Amino acid sequence: MPSLTRDEARQRAQLITVDRMEVDLDLDRGAEHFGSTTRITFSCNEPGAATFLDLRPVSCERIELNGTPIDPATITDGRLPLADLRAENTVEVVATMAYSHDGQGLHRSHDPADGEDYVYGHLFLDAAPTVFACFDQPDLKAPYSVTVRAPETWVVVGNGRATRADDNLWRLSETLPLATYFVTVCAGPYVSLHDSHDGIELGIHARRSLQGELERHAPQMFEVTKQSFDHFHSTFDVRYPFGDYDQVFVPEFNAGAMENPGCVTFRDQMLFRGAATREQVLQRSNTISHEMAHMWFGDLVTMRWWDDLWLNESFAEFMAYTATSTATEFTDSWVEFGIARKQWGYAAERAPSTHPVAGSPAPDAHSALENFDGISYAKGASVLRQLVAHVGKDAFDAGVTAYLRSHAHGNGELAEFLAAMEQASGRDLGDWSRAWLETAGVDVLAVDRDGTLTRTTPSQYPADRVHTLDVAGFTDGAQVFRTDVVLEGPSAQVGLDAAAAVVVPNAGDLTWAQVDLDETTRGNLARELPMIEDPVARGVLWGAVLTGTYRGTVDPRFALDVAAEAWAGESDDALLSRVALALTDRIVPTFLAEGEVTPARARLAEAAAGVLDRVEPGSARALVAARVLAATTTDETVLRGWLDGRDLPVGLDGDTDFRWLVVHALARLGLADDALIEAAEASDRTLTGRLGGLTARAARPGTPDKEWAWRELTTNRDRSNYELNALATGFWSSGSVETLRPYAARYVDDIPHLAQWVGADALDRVAALAFPSRVVEPETVELVRAAMARPDVTAGVRRSMGDELSKLEEALASRARWA
Repeated sequence: MPSLTRDEARQRAQLITVDRMEVDLDLDRGAEHFGSTTRITFSCNEPGAATFLDLRPVSCERIELNGTPIDPATITDGRLPLADLRAENTVEVVATMAYSHDGQGLHRSHDPADGEDYVYGHLFLDAAPTVFACFDQPDLKAPYSVTVRAPETWVVVGNGRATRADDNLWRLSETLPLATYFVTVCAGPYVSLHDSHDGIELGIHARRSLQGELERHAPQMFEVTKQSFDHFHSTFDVRYPFGDYDQVFVPEFNAGAMENPGCVTFRDQMLFRGAATREQVLQRSNTISHEMAHMWFGDLVTMRWWDDLWLNESFAEFMAYTATSTATEFTDSWVEFGIARKQWGYAAERAPSTHPVAGSPAPDAHSALENFDGISYAKGASVLRQLVAHVGKDAFDAGVTAYLRSHAHGNGELAEFLAAMEQASGRDLGDWSRAWLETAGVDVLAVDRDGTLTRTTPSQYPADRVHTLDVAGFTDGAQVFRTDVVLEGPSAQVGLDAAAAVVVPNAGDLTWAQVDLDETTRGNLARELPMIEDPVARGVLWGAVLTGTYRGTVDPRFALDVAAEAWAGESDDALLSRVALALTDRIVPTFLAEGEVTPARARLAEAAAGVLDRVEPGSARALVAARVLAATTTDETVLRGWLDGRDLPVGLDGDTDFRWLVVHALARLGLADDALIEAAEASDRTLTGRLGGLTARAARPGTPDKEWAWRELTTNRDRSNYELNALATGFWSSGSVETLRPYAARYVDDIPHLAQWVGADALDRVAALAFPSRVVEPETVELVRAAMARPDVTAGVRRSMGDELSKLEEALASRARWA
């Protein structure tokens, strides 16, 4: 299916204006198909000209343009030609559409817990034509009037307030102008809770089988929602414009959430079934705030074309962490940003696919997704943080307000945003934009003991980036100095106490840069880290160890030594969990030789057991430690005891999700037979339980189990997007390199083939999860590079392959240097 090009979109936008969209959906036709009737009124400024409509139906029953029938056979590659346009036009399309099972379009999912089906729309980036006929590009916004016919027991939620008639027909109030990719309908036997705040009606909705979790978590989610509204109303000085505000937790969602105006959708794993750490609640709170920020940046003002998608995401990311850190209980949210989001972004910067934050060309819609990564989110947010430091908060807020007001209900782009900032601040931002937004690459900062702060810029992406940061030193946990610096060249002298046990460049984590630690700091790090009271500085130090390992400047055994000694003393659960995740999921299994993996995991298990013994039972730290211990221990007695409910850590009695962690651990060790897995599934007949069983079966290390899992992953067309993810995750979590090696060749042959029935959004994720990361050999590099050059590999899969290959090459380089 060809992707809409920027030139085609520009030409169509110059030719037509969409005045109104009327969409009628019939969801009462069974589990496979639904009815879709669309009436579009639009004007044309060149009567007699031609354009095309976007439409991808199963079948088309009727098409009329200005009352004249059009043969549905003229639809080619999802495009319906419209010729001889008038000044004012109406096109009507009656079609049958197919539900999806890959998280795109109108997704339908079956919940085995109650035997019910649930539907939600996810039309990003170009899935709208699989739901209704449209001119599918972000700058042809229009008001929507939507009706939905649904089964009698279903409820409907959408962009407008839904009201139900006696004949099971739901009418959604007409919306303000929306881009096509923001339109959504959620329908099914959802359960709902309601509240209101500042004149805005609030709703939170979930599957019926998650009613208990919804009721347990809703008070906290409503609180964050209200706090975020207050913060954004104050900051933007523009009221939320889209009426009611519903938040729907939906099954099998590919992304974390989607900012549909008035009807935000979230992956329903965020309604935690068992115990949750403070970091998990913070992440959910931040996502709530992030999607709300989009109501202004993205929804009220939408990018003109997809190459400015970064501005939506960078802004929402920055504003969300600003809101949670200032308006909610999570005043330390920037700590999680530094160790989680920035690490994601730094990895994207190190990959061959690195790109500027802004200005990356997107000649067609699909190519925009190739640059939709940690750079768009984490680096963009960090750069906006630097912009605030550069122009001042008052000027920044004034510029944002001016931009929103001048482009409300329309579209904008980078140049217009910068113009508003320049007007508000009185400063020329051309050089700043070229260095920070329009040039790829991440600098490396280091401080010598003589006080020389140096900036090393990647040679392939030279840029003169001005860094606003601080440098701090600590001894026995106490801060002995902190110096603010504006680094305008390759180096600067910084006043410091050379006797400090630990010196931390970018100690406040204010700028976007990887950090190298001096030799004295590295020598003292394991002892000093747990004593430092400042969690942001600790996060920078932990991050320096992790990124240094990935870059090859730090021996992975040093990272393991620091973790073995200092990790147990870490008091922030975000740092505790993220450092452990980096070690257990990447550093230990790929940077260490195969013979070192088991003893390394044993050291991590010992550290986790030590935390459990020392911290408050039932605390967030105890929960993190229990999870790490379950993932790393080889003690069958402990695992089987936990599986049977004996000697469980406090707070985990009856925690089904933790029980699945234990089942997966036993599976990886080859200790979970069919009866054990079937018993676990029988006690958890939910979507999550079904996925847990798939992961466990794929995680067993035996050759027959791997063969079954790979066959299910690559040939079973009935598998949903989440089922594919579960199989891929389990597959590479166990097994010897000898057993796994043949699947490197099968990966490059089989995974691209899935594009025949798996949507791009879902497949890109599968291609990353199924990558042969455990086969850390030059031959794997050769296989993947050859596959990436093949014409049958989609751009998204090629990007996933390339990013994962970059990580494998980092592991190879580390082994070559430190083995």
